[in-house]
Amino acid sequence: MESSIKLIQRNKETISKFETMINTADKNLAKELISEKASFYTPASPEPLYGGEGYLSLVFWLRKSFSDVQWKLEEIIAEPEKVAVKWTLTGTHDGEFLGISATQKHITTTFMNFYYFDKDGKITKDVAAEGMIGLLRPLGLSK
Repeated sequence: MESSIKLIQRNKETISKFETMINTADKNLAKELISEKASFYTPASPEPLYGGEGYLSLVFWLRKSFSDVQWKLEEIIAEPEKVAVKWTLTGTHDGEFLGISATQKHITTTFMNFYYFDKDGKITKDVAAEGMIGLLRPLGLSK
């Protein structure tokens, strides 16, 4: 069994690669980093999305509204089976987003995500996406 220190370092490295994956929409990295069984809930779909391909569909969905969207990893706190990440998201609202016409405004916002890992070091869950749905659905901004 791997030591806790090695697992923590592995998880940090995975999240660093994950940052590259979401900013480049790299399908090979998505397959490498995200379990096929992982399910994600997003405003883009009333049903869960699965695996790396499902996660990237969220990236592509956001790029329709914010074509230059980028995520920057600001902080990470890691444990052997999960990590907490503070992200800064930037982009220009140049496409319709949840029924709101493009404003051409540049946005900067922060997000907190918790990522869980399987024994092989692949991401199995992203908790923040579920919390965002809970906020958007009652407001009528999500399916």
